[in-house]
Amino acid sequence: MKVAIIGGGAAGFFAAFSVKEHHKDAEVVIYEKSSKLLAKVRVSGGGRCNVTNSCFSASKLSKFYPRGEKQMKKAFSVFQAKDTVVWFEERGVKLKAEDDNRMFPTSNNSQTIIDCFLREVNEKGIQIATQTPVNKLISTKNGITLRFDNRSENFDKVVIATGGSPKEAGFQWLKDLGHNITPPVPSLFTFNIPGNPIRKLMGLVIDTATVRIQGTKLSYTGPVLMTHWGMSGPAILKLSAWGARVLAEKDYNFNIQINWVSIKNEEEVNALLDNELPTIRRKKIINANPFNLPNRMWTFLLRKADISPDSLWLELSKKSRNKLINLLLNDVYEVSGKTTFKEEFVTCGGITLSDLDFNSMESRVCQNLYFAGEVINVDGITGGFNFQAAWTTGYIAGKLL
Repeated sequence: MKVAIIGGGAAGFFAAFSVKEHHKDAEVVIYEKSSKLLAKVRVSGGGRCNVTNSCFSASKLSKFYPRGEKQMKKAFSVFQAKDTVVWFEERGVKLKAEDDNRMFPTSNNSQTIIDCFLREVNEKGIQIATQTPVNKLISTKNGITLRFDNRSENFDKVVIATGGSPKEAGFQWLKDLGHNITPPVPSLFTFNIPGNPIRKLMGLVIDTATVRIQGTKLSYTGPVLMTHWGMSGPAILKLSAWGARVLAEKDYNFNIQINWVSIKNEEEVNALLDNELPTIRRKKIINANPFNLPNRMWTFLLRKADISPDSLWLELSKKSRNKLINLLLNDVYEVSGKTTFKEEFVTCGGITLSDLDFNSMESRVCQNLYFAGEVINVDGITGGFNFQAAWTTGYIAGKLL
């Protein structure tokens, strides 16, 4: 049996391994259009490779996918994060979980994962052809013909793992076969806040803030990072994934409302302040910060509330106190535009889910054709979930059911 894998990324490699695991005698070739293999694996997690997430329940794991939750729950019953950990450990690569449940190789180096994959390719006799773009697929009675620049070749089965595309035109060759495409829009991006002085706090992290997108039900609590163009960090990235379609419709112009202290309401903040006041009333407000905010952030919010940092707590008027409390709980910023990272770019969109049988990842439109990874309209939030979707869909596709 001859099998072609189109795409030399995470899902493509894992699909190739699965083919050889389930069909030892299969001839497998991975076709990659560029000269680079496993490009996202190399740069993910700041070059450490966020392999998966230590959420080991299929139903809980599926809830981290803004698109594809129902389908991934079914797929995770076959191969989930726990299986990923075992797969790597059996090949001498130990993974560790960090406090936020993200899992990395203990070496903290993505090269460990790449080396493991290249060893596996050699051991299993998988062929790789780089700089070999596939221009067209033709479904035949006996399989699928791939058309390259100067030749054609027939295969019994083909797995497509070409990743996401920022433009719908990137999926035209799959549309030509009769597939429906959900238009792609970016997911996982940071918020641009041009001209706002908060950008001077770049590099500062607020560990637990709640960010809401005004006019929607979208909100997320987690770390927020100030950048020289606006805001990033897990809370922003996760919000961008859940809101990918809504924010695209708004053309990335919207307001965010931030609760910097993640205390529910004004009553609770007032109670906390009243409790602290006897011990801090004679202290300078700048030096007595009852909310454990980083000093630069505290100074920034005091100035924004027109409160002199050197004034004493006992001098604070009721009006100024209310203004400060409102800023702590409901600080509003105007977002205009987004920044995506080319290497770690994630799209929502791709092959429409109803076109696939998630028991096999086979196309319902074209026999002998399977899909894996981000080419499908499935995407997870940040935290190792997109790689887990690649491993899972690649594993199932490679069974060639």
